[in-house]
Amino acid sequence: MDDREFFQAVADRTQLSRQEAADVTRATLETLAARLSAGEARDLASELPERLREALRRGRDEMEVFDVDESIRRVRERTGLSETEAGRGVRAVLATLREAVSREEYDHAMSQLGSEFARMAETTP
Repeated sequence: MDDREFFQAVADRTQLSRQEAADVTRATLETLAARLSAGEARDLASELPERLREALRRGRDEMEVFDVDESIRRVRERTGLSETEAGRGVRAVLATLREAVSREEYDHAMSQLGSEFARMAETTP
């Protein structure tokens, strides 16, 4: 899956424009990068197209711990979307990520993010 296909899948799942889908994708990946260890973010990035890898490389300092609500808040701040749109966006990016990378890599990332994040991807149409 290339970056355009990824953005289109997110747009289809959220009913956002392609530009909004691209923005929410980057914001979600940047937010997830803060929750993942540097090694896991790097491994996940290795299975994504170059333009999406960049988002997982930004802001890599220490691994932070925060919940789904905080993730949505951070995505909302980065994109200017409403809370509902940002929540749909995070769910759509997680679901699309599940399709775009290997099952093994997705499961590794979810093991660090936690079951709350994995459930979000499962509840996406």
